[in-house]
Amino acid sequence: MTRRYAAFEGVDGAGKTTVAARVAERLAGRGFDILTVREPGGTPTGEAIRRILLGLGGDVADWAEALLFAAARSQLASEVVGPALAAGRAVVSDRSVYSSLAYQGGARGLGIETVRMVNEAGLGGVWPETVVLLRLDPERGLAREDGADRISTAGLGLQVRVAEAYDRLAAAEAERFVVVDASASFDAVVAAAEAEVLRRW
Repeated sequence: MTRRYAAFEGVDGAGKTTVAARVAERLAGRGFDILTVREPGGTPTGEAIRRILLGLGGDVADWAEALLFAAARSQLASEVVGPALAAGRAVVSDRSVYSSLAYQGGARGLGIETVRMVNEAGLGGVWPETVVLLRLDPERGLAREDGADRISTAGLGLQVRVAEAYDRLAAAEAERFVVVDASASFDAVVAAAEAEVLRRW
């Protein structure tokens, strides 16, 4: 059975949430049985962790941040994504483990491979086969943000390092990543992302 699990990634403000939702809608219109999820979140445990991770006013140490993301993701994989894939459904995710590799592993300096190992232990093989990287200049991404969260308020320097980490990941895992220019019009970005997901599915 073919597993269909696509994750949308990119710096803050790249449009992951809106593009993922529209692509999922279009894929459902083509007859795919689509489950949409977001990270962190998607379960009661994950949503509680999301409030800690993204809420303003709280200080979270870098490794605590990485481990909390991993915990929320493990719960989502066990409770929601894994069973959906096992049942033959297709999954479209707003962020995934690759966010942790880029943000905590790369930008926070914890080590991409170290953060990968921590997450692998909790995911049990539930890993996206397709990663759509919405590439956007980090400064433009922050200017697009509707509302700030704890991570986006860390500033442009963090987002620049995130973008660099995503580019390294895309180069190292070219068989998994597709890169879409997120500076194009919304409709063009959606069309390009949908085409790439369909090509792999």
